Amino acid sequence: MDSITLPQLEQAINYWRNVSPSVGEESRLCPEAAALATPYALMIIAHRREITSAELSDKARAALAGWAAAAP
Repeated sequence: MDSITLPQLEQAINYWRNVSPSVGEESRLCPEAAALATPYALMIIAHRREITSAELSDKARAALAGWAAAAP
C-alpha cells in the first residue's frame, strides 16, 4: 500500500479502537490508533486526501499493515 487515503486511515483508526478501546479517564488511544491519529490530523489540517507510506512513522506503518492484514 504505497498511497494511503484519508478514509483508509480513518478505517484503520476505527479498527484499532474496536480491537483495543480507549482506556483511562483521559480516554487514551491504544498505541496503534495513536500512531495513525497524528498523520490523520495532519492530513486534515493540510487538506490532503492521501499520503505515501514513506511519510508515516514505523509505528504507523505497522498499525496500517495490521489493519490491512485483518481486513476481509
